[in-house]
Amino acid sequence: MSKRHAMIAAVGVLASASALAQTETTGQANPRPATAAGTVPAAANPAHAAAPKAAVPASTAESRSAAALALTHEPTYDEGSAQRIKDAALSYSDLAVRGGWPTIPADAKFALGVQGASDELLRKRLILSGDLAADKTSGAFDQDLVDAVKRFQARHGLAPTGTVTPRTVAAMNVSVQKRIRQLEASLQRLENMNFGFGQRYVVVNIPAAFAEAVENDVVVRRYRVIVGKTEKPSPTLTAQITSVVLNPTWTVPSSIAKTEISAHMRKDPTYLSRMHMEVLDAHDNSIDPHSVDWSGTHTPNFTVRQHNGTFNALGAVKIDMPNAYSVYMHDTNQRNLFSDDYRFDSHGCSRVDNVRDLAAWLLKDQPKWSRAAIDAEIASGQHLEVAMAKKVPVAWIYLTAWMTKDQTVQFRNDVYNQDEQLLEATAEEAAFFSNAGSHPLTAHMHVTQ
Repeated sequence: MSKRHAMIAAVGVLASASALAQTETTGQANPRPATAAGTVPAAANPAHAAAPKAAVPASTAESRSAAALALTHEPTYDEGSAQRIKDAALSYSDLAVRGGWPTIPADAKFALGVQGASDELLRKRLILSGDLAADKTSGAFDQDLVDAVKRFQARHGLAPTGTVTPRTVAAMNVSVQKRIRQLEASLQRLENMNFGFGQRYVVVNIPAAFAEAVENDVVVRRYRVIVGKTEKPSPTLTAQITSVVLNPTWTVPSSIAKTEISAHMRKDPTYLSRMHMEVLDAHDNSIDPHSVDWSGTHTPNFTVRQHNGTFNALGAVKIDMPNAYSVYMHDTNQRNLFSDDYRFDSHGCSRVDNVRDLAAWLLKDQPKWSRAAIDAEIASGQHLEVAMAKKVPVAWIYLTAWMTKDQTVQFRNDVYNQDEQLLEATAEEAAFFSNAGSHPLTAHMHVTQ
């Protein structure tokens, strides 16, 4: 069995042991596993992070990205991420063995300064996950509890309002065993990645729907992004950003041309002209849309391209990053969607809020391309591809659980339902190698990976 399988199995055993636990340790803000020598290492402790301040009103691209950056400057993904996730998994497994955390009633009421029937239960829940100090075990719903709720909300991708909303209660009531499995799955994904971290790099964490620009191990920019729909998920990948395209045209993927464009043309033959699109043959020559079979019954033998402009689906900026999935990062002409909490609405590409700011950061080593110069070039309406003087690594990752360097454990919803699929596949693989090792025909062989 590989070391990876052994780690996952060990964590799983600890999590399962919670069902047999007869006692539950309470009042501990920082659950920590003991090492073999009996010492207690620093481990997952969300309380180390200060309670987030109220978010800047999300009214503009600049204010949204500023609010996102203000939450933390710690990268979601860096060279120490896998080890920290292991530490968090062991810490949470220790908590699971001791009974986990209590369930908050769905109809519980909480109001600042008002004594409520579930106040102490809420305190216990937040103490056990490290969001509230261990000595704050009793009292009405006060400012300490508001700050703890904000801290919990920020760690789970919820607006840090301090109000115990139904979504907040639902997140609190996810079992510690489920959180451990999220950590297990996230660890596996990172161990299967081969990413060359540079002094500067970009990360898109798909479940969080955020992009980070990292420089010298610090997040210097963070942006809301819109990623793939559940039926058209964004892929995980590593690549290099090679160029920034200003006023891009959009070459419609053949799958979209066959289904969506064809359906529009069947209903409205003027659709292409209204959308500033043209049809091209294999040699990039324009052809008459009326000569095309729009029945949608066969693979298109043509290309649909949208001209650049304010109407263009890619907006004013495209960030090229050649990869096997033909996806990229770009602007959009539907910027209102960035204000939504649920940002899973693309066909697989990543739409970036405040993308001109990201473009300026990517091109900052090329003095000619200041933010003002980028804005001026976009205003000219001319299509232009600006090659990167030095390529910047980019990773699209799928982490539903991780721990940052300040020991804050973060969780997000498994929007694509990939965690359980991965863990089931891993369990089957581990069982196969385990069985192979004990099979009479292979018992003499060493099974390694």
